[in-house]
Amino acid sequence: MEREVIVTGVGGQGIQLLAKTLALAATREGRHAMLSADYGGEMRGGPSKASVVIGDAPLRALPVLPSAWSAIVAHHRFSEGVLERVRPGGPVIANVPLVDPAALRADLVVHPVDAAALAKEAGAPQAVGFVLLGAYVAITGLVPQESLVAAMEELLPPYRRQHAPANARALAAGASLTTAVAHGS
Repeated sequence: MEREVIVTGVGGQGIQLLAKTLALAATREGRHAMLSADYGGEMRGGPSKASVVIGDAPLRALPVLPSAWSAIVAHHRFSEGVLERVRPGGPVIANVPLVDPAALRADLVVHPVDAAALAKEAGAPQAVGFVLLGAYVAITGLVPQESLVAAMEELLPPYRRQHAPANARALAAGASLTTAVAHGS
């Protein structure tokens, strides 16, 4: 089985780190993963997009995807081309209120997540992207949450390691919210 996700947002939301974390967590679980990154020259505010393909066997799909099973949309800006590529019935994590779920295609399974509020509650206001990733993994079951935490800790540069506990809380916050949503609680 192969699953593809396109992650889109603006620079500064952690899009690239989120995608790298997912890909690394999958490989640490013995799965195959490919990652493709695409971002503007600015550090913050420009387009930021990444694609991750995860499979149980060597991958057939390239990480530059004409279509995808799922998406994480952190910001409405720069998301138009991404959302058209998500196949009908695919799960989409929508970061509300920056993304209006009502404006998305009716044939998608949209999971609204107020990631900024959850990150703030978790004491990790800088970790909006990790809230979205925690939600995505809880809904899709692609990798265990523990693997995400380990991958995130490994990927953090030394000058950001102090954020690891807060990032782990953000992953857990996203996972706990969507587990309730996904199971109708």
